Amino acid sequence: MNRPPHSGSPGIAYVDLDAIEGNVRSLQQHAPDAAVLAVVKADAYGHGLLPCARAAQRGGATWLGTAQLDEAFSLRDAGITGRILTWLHVPGADFAVALTRDIDLAAYAIWDLEQIAAAARATGRTARVHLKVDTGLGRGGAFGRDFTELIAAARALEAEGSVSVVGIWSHFAYADAPDHPTVRHQQEIFEAAVREAERAGCRPEVRHLANSAATVTNPSVHYDLVRPGIAVYGLSPVPQLGAPAAYGLRPAMTLVGRLGLVKRLPAGQGLSYGHQYTTRSKTLVGLVPLGYADGIPRNATNVGPVSVDGRLFRISGRVCMDQILLDLGPDSPAREGDEVVFFGGEAEEPTAEDWAVATGTISYEIVTRIGPRVQRVHLLGGAEATE
Repeated sequence: MNRPPHSGSPGIAYVDLDAIEGNVRSLQQHAPDAAVLAVVKADAYGHGLLPCARAAQRGGATWLGTAQLDEAFSLRDAGITGRILTWLHVPGADFAVALTRDIDLAAYAIWDLEQIAAAARATGRTARVHLKVDTGLGRGGAFGRDFTELIAAARALEAEGSVSVVGIWSHFAYADAPDHPTVRHQQEIFEAAVREAERAGCRPEVRHLANSAATVTNPSVHYDLVRPGIAVYGLSPVPQLGAPAAYGLRPAMTLVGRLGLVKRLPAGQGLSYGHQYTTRSKTLVGLVPLGYADGIPRNATNVGPVSVDGRLFRISGRVCMDQILLDLGPDSPAREGDEVVFFGGEAEEPTAEDWAVATGTISYEIVTRIGPRVQRVHLLGGAEATE
């Protein structure tokens, strides 16, 4: 990735909007007969909500998805049009504002549906609702007989005109393991739930079940709409089966810091709290002013990979709140101000997946945990975007 000159910020997350646009186009090719809902929850997985939402739409996403209402409101406040679905609510949520902003709402319990209907009556609008069935994840959604009751309640509200059931949906537990028996089992339960809703008189516009992993591995569950999340940002949803490029994806985020200090230390010198690392010989040690307050996992101590001038190093010693140390070796040409790449998409750079493996987590957490002190710089056509 060509990056503009580094500012004085200790850390910058460069986000390539062209990559996001291209990733959505690739995902559409994986599901040519379905519409694409780009999931932009959690500040677009840490990449920046508004620029990424616009890039996803340029790539062909006709829907956007958020977990929380405030995220959907921010999209509308910025003038973003098109269908938006939001799905995590608590009692007392501002459904009335959601309806006036033309936001689709998930309903997964009777209380949820009743409060949405009350907001519809108060605003004189008909709520566009997606009924969620729990097909085996055990998380959100109505399970078993509860879904039957949810359908009945929805049909009664459709009769009065306060609600329109426009979607039936669910979520996989094992989509990243395509051969796991629960994948087919959940698909069967989902299809039975759709048939039950249709027999009761519901006429959903969209049926949706596929997340990123199912979008790229399981065409049988694409239905009318796919909901890719992590794949929009160019990270593989099934890293054990293939790197991003195997699915036509390109990582969008490159996390960069800079050396704030380079100094020579003797052999046998402990580094950072608890001296979890000790120099083996006289060496140069570099300090990078990014730490766990900025999203660098504390358990990256002695294992987190970084690149300095194309050479790979591991964090040396314990990750601190605001800084890390690197044993650069005795002959390193590195000096203050040099760029340190934590992860990116170029061949010589560590990846977010490398960080996930090193720290025992998933790439989703690596990118979404990058803190607010890290400046986001959005790139379009290789230059800083103005949108």
